[in-house]
Parts: sequence; C-alpha cells; structure tokens
Amino acid sequence: MDKLGVNLGFLIFQILNFAIVAILLYAWAYKPIVKMLEERKNKIAQGHEDARVAAEARENAEAEANKILAEAQAEANKIIQDATSRADKVGGEVKAEAEAEVAKMRDEATAEAAVERDRMLADMRGQIASLAIAAAQKLIGESIDEKRQHALINEFFSGVKDGKVTVLEGEGLSGASAEVTSAVPLTDKELDQIKKDVLAKVGDQATVTFRVDPSILGGLVLRIGDKVLDSSVSGQLEGLRQKLG
Repeated sequence: MDKLGVNLGFLIFQILNFAIVAILLYAWAYKPIVKMLEERKNKIAQGHEDARVAAEARENAEAEANKILAEAQAEANKIIQDATSRADKVGGEVKAEAEAEVAKMRDEATAEAAVERDRMLADMRGQIASLAIAAAQKLIGESIDEKRQHALINEFFSGVKDGKVTVLEGEGLSGASAEVTSAVPLTDKELDQIKKDVLAKVGDQATVTFRVDPSILGGLVLRIGDKVLDSSVSGQLEGLRQKLG
C-alpha cells in the first residue's frame, strides 16, 4: 500500500469515518426523509381517496335529492289530481242536487197548478152547466125540471148515460191500460162507474188512469191500447166542421 502512496491507517480511518457518517445520515436524515415522504405519499393518497369518497357522496346525495324531488313532485301531482277529482265530484253532486231540487220545485208547482186548475174547473162545472141548460130551455121553448137538469149536466161532462159509458157501447176492446180524459174533474161516483165499465171491456188486469183536459169541452176521450174512442164535444165539433167543409 505504501508503494501505491496509500496510507493504510489513514484509509481505514477514512472508511470508518465514512461509515459513521453514512450510519448517522441513514439514522438521522434518510430514515426521517423517507418516513416524511411516505407519510406525504399516504396523505396524498388519503386525500385522493377522501376526494373520491366525497365525490361519490355528492353524486349519491344529488341522486337521492333528485329522487326525493321526483317523489315529492309525483305526490304533489297525485294530491292535485285527487283534489281536482274530489272537486269535480262535489261540483257534480251539487249540480245534480240543485237540478233535482229545481225539478222537484217545478213538479210541485205543476202539481199545485193542476190541482188549482181542477178545483176551478170543478167550481165552474155547475156554472157552465147552468148556462147550457138555460140556452137549451130557450131553444126548446120549455123548462126542464131540476132532476133532468142534473142528469143532463152529468151526462154532458162524464159521458155516462143511464149508468153506462156511452162511448163504450158496442165496442170490442183489449189492452193492458186505459187513459180516460175529461174536460173537468169527475165525481167519485162517475170515476167508479167509468172504471167499472172500462174493466168490464178489457179485463180486470188492466190499469185505468184519469186526466183533465179543458180543451175537449165536454164528454170523454178514451185511449185503450192503440185505439181512441172520442165522444168529446171538441171531437164532435171537429167532425161537424169536416162534414160541412
């Protein structure tokens, strides 16, 4: 070593010094730096992971928020539809009730008017008959006794003569219902007699209804099935007009 100009002792001393310095650097510098770098690396990785988790959480939160908003909107629409349906239903019920009430009032008014009309016609029956009898007496030039007057009056309005409905005589009839129209309200006795004669013709199973129509003036109009029997004064006048025309 001396020949090479190298001092072995000094070389060994330098090697030892380098080794000590290397050990000291490794122990006091390298390891802390490596640890610091590793910690920094871990922190960066954790930061990335936290950022990823935060991004996923944000996306999940937005998706959940959108889902909640959609459900809330759907529920709101359903509530509006239900409310609209209920309102329409209530409105329809109110309208139907109002229409029914109006119809009821109209029917009641019509019924009351019909009752009042029939009452007035019944009151006028005697007056009309008296005028007719007076006119007849002038035409024939003789007076008619009271009993005969009443008979003529009843026959004029009811179409019943000698206990029989004259318009039914000689007729063959059939039907499940009959409608009898008179110019004025008939007495209970007249109603019973007419109903009895009608049922005798068509059978006891038939129904008989009565109505008042002042326009026929007197006598009766019977509708049985598809057949009409007209002994009314207006019908007789129309027949006379056609013959004269």
